[in-house]
Amino acid sequence: MSDAAGLPYGHGGDIWTQRERWGEAVLDLSANTNPLGMSPAAARAARDAVEASDRYPDPRCRRLAFAIAKQTGADPGWVLCGNGAADLIWRLCLAEAPRRVLVAAPTFSEYAAAARAAGANVEEAALSEKRDFDLDCSFVDAVAPGIDMVFVCNPNNPTGRTVAPQVLDKLVDRCAAVGARLVVDECFLGFTASCGDTLDARVAAVPHVVVLHAFTKLHGMAGLRLGYLLSSDEDLVRRAYLAGPPWSVSTPAQAAGIAALSDRGFVARTRELIDIERPRMMALLAAAGCRVVPGEANYVLFRLMRGDAPMPDAADLLARAGVIVRDCSNYTGLDSSWVRACVRGRAESDALLDAVYRATGLAVEEGGRDDG
Repeated sequence: MSDAAGLPYGHGGDIWTQRERWGEAVLDLSANTNPLGMSPAAARAARDAVEASDRYPDPRCRRLAFAIAKQTGADPGWVLCGNGAADLIWRLCLAEAPRRVLVAAPTFSEYAAAARAAGANVEEAALSEKRDFDLDCSFVDAVAPGIDMVFVCNPNNPTGRTVAPQVLDKLVDRCAAVGARLVVDECFLGFTASCGDTLDARVAAVPHVVVLHAFTKLHGMAGLRLGYLLSSDEDLVRRAYLAGPPWSVSTPAQAAGIAALSDRGFVARTRELIDIERPRMMALLAAAGCRVVPGEANYVLFRLMRGDAPMPDAADLLARAGVIVRDCSNYTGLDSSWVRACVRGRAESDALLDAVYRATGLAVEEGGRDDG
């Protein structure tokens, strides 16, 4: 009897496989989830909705779509809910059937995977490590005539870097000029100080732009799976809906999403924690000799170093030291010395630092850690 152990995955959060390999005691920092867990309001709503789960869920997520529209200022007909943002990325590619797709490198791998599955040729625009992998005007210049679809992650995954508003404006205009669909993934934007830079309010004026959001990240609903897109191109919304099964969002997920939208206190507490722990984690890693990308989201990309030399197989080294991080070697432009860690609490950051010192063969000197 075989199992699914050999099936490819390529993302963080697979604690089952990791713990089979490294043991139950390892700390998982590989998935970019909310350090506070699930929104309490969302959890209560999901539990209450289980009793109604003997019936099919609303295939059009009407109540949830209306709540999203009310919060974003969009028309309910511009909202499509899905089984997480990844579901919507695949639906968009199947609906549009693009021939040429442009993505950054490195960035979230599902854009290229979905595009290739839909028959597209994927072109990658390399981001420069010397500029902290910022997506700048060189990416705008890469949007050439003939490009059908462009994916942008803001903030980018795995770098955590946000796109400057002026660059995003130029990208919106450039895609309109060449006739390309622009998909802006804002799934992690809610964790950042730039959360007000969302394109939600602009979708009415730019029908070629699609904005993606996910409850899985900010609201801690990774296991429930819930995301949505906004687009004023209602024909695209309809085609994306038809590109997948009609019951992609469960009744508990729909109820949890409605509740999460009103749980603003939970979001505020999350941002407060991230604002404290992200810079602390980055400072600790830099002091340990790592090459740290100054990200702005709820995760940190860093390169494990011994002196001036990058250390290959960094994820395995850190796992042996008790902490699971995201191996970034399957991101274009990165190798196995690069890893990504989720920002959580102080104890988890300290555990990561200890693992880094153990992995690099260094000893933590008394008083060498910044506990400020």
